[in-house]
Amino acid sequence: MHFLGEAEMTTAAHQLFDADIEEQGYVMNLTTLWAHGPGLKTSLFDVIGMANAAAGLTQRQRGVLISALASTMGDSYCSLAWGTRLANAADPDTAAHVLRAEDALLAPEDRILADWARRVTDDPGSTSEADVEALRQAGFDDQQIFAMTVYVALRIAFSTVNDALGAQPDGAYRSKAPEPVLAAVAYGRPIAP
Repeated sequence: MHFLGEAEMTTAAHQLFDADIEEQGYVMNLTTLWAHGPGLKTSLFDVIGMANAAAGLTQRQRGVLISALASTMGDSYCSLAWGTRLANAADPDTAAHVLRAEDALLAPEDRILADWARRVTDDPGSTSEADVEALRQAGFDDQQIFAMTVYVALRIAFSTVNDALGAQPDGAYRSKAPEPVLAAVAYGRPIAP
């Protein structure tokens, strides 16, 4: 379900697998990929967690940010995973709108967050003071904006590794993801059998 062979099953790799089984009920395809560097995944997610805590992001806000950046990148795996989480935190239609970049149909704060994530993903050198001011007007202070941007950048890095090494979305998303999310993700790698 990715381009690399089977990883050596170290204690750290087993811990990643065990965590998936506890949280998901199965071992995710991306976990079999990251088993090649379990310490790297753990360290990356420690920093992602620090950025999330500093930004004070809710589950819905994280869902908007990651769904927007993943769809901008054409990353079907994170789009399905986080589109499903956003559907649970908000509703399936909101998730589908974010994944399709139908921002006019989003609540104002969701629109601002999705726009920021897309700008940071697509062309970070084109952001402006006005974009940052929109985040301030949505209630985020400068420390939160900095942390949120670090969060988005680190999630882009995670998606980049998964995409570059061929991680396919888990077959479980066929039944786990709501229909509007499945329909919106018409890009990237196909769902694994």
